[in-house]
Amino acid sequence: MVLYARDIVEKDFLSLPPEMTVLQGSKAMRDSKHGFAVIGPKERPLGIVTEWDVVSQVVAESRDPGKVTMGEIMSRDLVFVEGSAGLSTVSQL
Repeated sequence: MVLYARDIVEKDFLSLPPEMTVLQGSKAMRDSKHGFAVIGPKERPLGIVTEWDVVSQVVAESRDPGKVTMGEIMSRDLVFVEGSAGLSTVSQL
């Protein structure tokens, strides 16, 4: 049996605008029980913010989460694959 990217992808994820504050975004992540948020439109995301991004770039740096935006701390170098890509291709990326 061959598995494809579409077989393992998380289809239910949180998408937030880049101008949203980290405070608002963290509350949305908590409320939806997601450890990450895709930043930008679901069709073509601009980046991703994880719990680790919030801890390392906001909390540990004593920055005000009500003033820092999700766009400021998001990881921008996203890798995209088609749903038809095999898992061997995905794992190589």
